[in-house]
Amino acid sequence: MECEDYQVRTINEDKGKGLFALRLYKEGEIIFEEKPVVCCQFSWNADYGYLACDNCMSPLETAEENARRLTGKKDLILPYSECCETKKDLITECPACGVKYCSNECLNEALVKYHRILCLQSREKSDSHPLIQLKETWKQMHYPPETATIMLLARMVSYINQANDKTAALSIFHQFCHKTTNEVQEITHNLLGEKFIGQIDVLRQLMENALSREYIPHWFTPEGFRSLLALVGTNGQGIGTSAFSRWVKNVSALDLPEDRRIQIDKFIDKLYDDMEEVVGTFLNNEGSGLYVLQSSINHSCSPNAIVEFPYSNSTLIIKAMRDIQPGDEICIGYLDECELERSRHSRQKALSSLYLFICRCNKCIAQADDPDVTSEEEDYDQEMSD
Repeated sequence: MECEDYQVRTINEDKGKGLFALRLYKEGEIIFEEKPVVCCQFSWNADYGYLACDNCMSPLETAEENARRLTGKKDLILPYSECCETKKDLITECPACGVKYCSNECLNEALVKYHRILCLQSREKSDSHPLIQLKETWKQMHYPPETATIMLLARMVSYINQANDKTAALSIFHQFCHKTTNEVQEITHNLLGEKFIGQIDVLRQLMENALSREYIPHWFTPEGFRSLLALVGTNGQGIGTSAFSRWVKNVSALDLPEDRRIQIDKFIDKLYDDMEEVVGTFLNNEGSGLYVLQSSINHSCSPNAIVEFPYSNSTLIIKAMRDIQPGDEICIGYLDECELERSRHSRQKALSSLYLFICRCNKCIAQADDPDVTSEEEDYDQEMSD
């Protein structure tokens, strides 16, 4: 996959593909934007009342409704209501099962891509329904904080089964890395670790009960299902959307008198403090998606690009964090900003369990002689020496 501005190249057998710049990208410049093949809100996140479009994960609450729920203050009033982007009058739902969407466009797109098969239609919405059983079983195996969901696999299966050209649809997913282990370094993905061994076959059988395996029987074999879990685990890009955070961004862009700016900033800071007391750090509608081009970008512990979600839906952008020269590889951080600041040993442990590789970026090479201790151990040693 390439265009005039960037190119996906095969680097080597160990590292696989990578994305390379074909021109200069200045700091802050958008390299590309991309919609997911499929995405899905996390199951616990949805059950805790985080309301998002079932197709694109746009917030379905207004900023004020969002802030009231997260602070527990039912009479909270947000000023500058025009800064809220949620269009409540556009929200619609599937007439058969009641699943909600931010617009008719998203409802129709979901019906075309995957929802016709997943729709519960007129069938009884009971705990015995195979899809409900699948989701609830997954939830009892994987508690928050969530990093994956079995329902993303269900959407992949439905995407294939609904496609007019099933071979072409299947080839999309073949582009993603789906190794269950790194044989050279003897690493197994954490979703397939020892504590989940007995559970994986239960999930596989439940998904087989819920969904047709006619065109893709290999996905329902023990090894094929493990491969699917690894695909989602290693390629799933986290998505977070929030009506309140979009309101904050828009309010911050207003041209206000200095005294009013100080006042509103204090108001926003207080709201975030209140939210932290009620829900901690769980502020967003959270889920994950599969992005073909984004998945070709390799990791660096000192990345030159970053993933952002500027539209508060599942469309991502890749933005240059510093100038990127023609011929440079474009790299993002697979870990969050705080994790990237941890010790080399801590980063390596996270990357090996989540993404099945030992990082050899410039930062890790420069820190190769650092002691093999985690950041927590470093903090403890520092406390003992003080």
